Amino acid sequence: MPPSSTSDASNVQEARSALGKRLRELRAAASLSGRQLAESLSWPPSKVSKLENGRQTPTDDDIRGWTEATGSQAEAQALLATLHTLEVQHAEWQRILRAGLKPRQQELIEWDARTRLFRAFEATVIPGLLQTAEYARARFAESIRRLKLPNDINDAVAARVRRQEILYRPDKRFHFVLTEAALRFRLCPSEVMLGQLDRLISFSQLPNVRLGIIGFETQYATSPWHGFWIYDTERVLIETFSAALDLRQPPEIELYAGAFDQLAAVASYGRSARAIINRTISDLAGDASPDGS
Repeated sequence: MPPSSTSDASNVQEARSALGKRLRELRAAASLSGRQLAESLSWPPSKVSKLENGRQTPTDDDIRGWTEATGSQAEAQALLATLHTLEVQHAEWQRILRAGLKPRQQELIEWDARTRLFRAFEATVIPGLLQTAEYARARFAESIRRLKLPNDINDAVAARVRRQEILYRPDKRFHFVLTEAALRFRLCPSEVMLGQLDRLISFSQLPNVRLGIIGFETQYATSPWHGFWIYDTERVLIETFSAALDLRQPPEIELYAGAFDQLAAVASYGRSARAIINRTISDLAGDASPDGS
């Protein structure tokens, strides 16, 4: 695992383990064995063990049932607050997207509205705010297929395109850093990717948008382990296969801000960045042509 990803996962696991330890203390104070508590709640005995050892995250009902069974109802609100903090920090996609993709885009629009400085690093994909409708459709189709989500792809694409209106607001600033690999990964048909690369060139010329590309020949100071977004100095958003990490602790935000600065420092900008994009367009157009011309 990458060092930064390991740190994020460790923070989540530590929080889950601390919550489990507190649940164990309440059970012990009530002089109940794990089996006795499970029987009183009509749970399999293994569930008590999983919750106490941080291998499973409790639900609100689990917390309420536990505190009632152990005679510690006064602890319920504090435990629920701890649980909800954990859920914000580590939110599984199946829960976030259970109503479809569009509501998630609406949530991001609301965050966009109150953010003034956006810093985004992507190692493998084009950032959502810079995506064409066709490229966005390919990304959403992948999510629907992989996570077995409700298919509201048309609404989701429309919402993502609508989010891009914020790029034209002079009171907002955007700094994007991409790897050259993100330009070349075949995550959609060639003609869609060609349109996407052409759109990147257009966006790179907006006065409030700074677009950096880290070419293959560049020596990295910080490894490009995964993508992340920094919203002002309030929040870092990281997307994994299974969940979204929403980090809001100042030390974590500072860590990611430092990583972004190091990645941005080795990126190419302006004409140099557009030269990398144009080189990629040329290579992709040649590959897409039946006769290679």
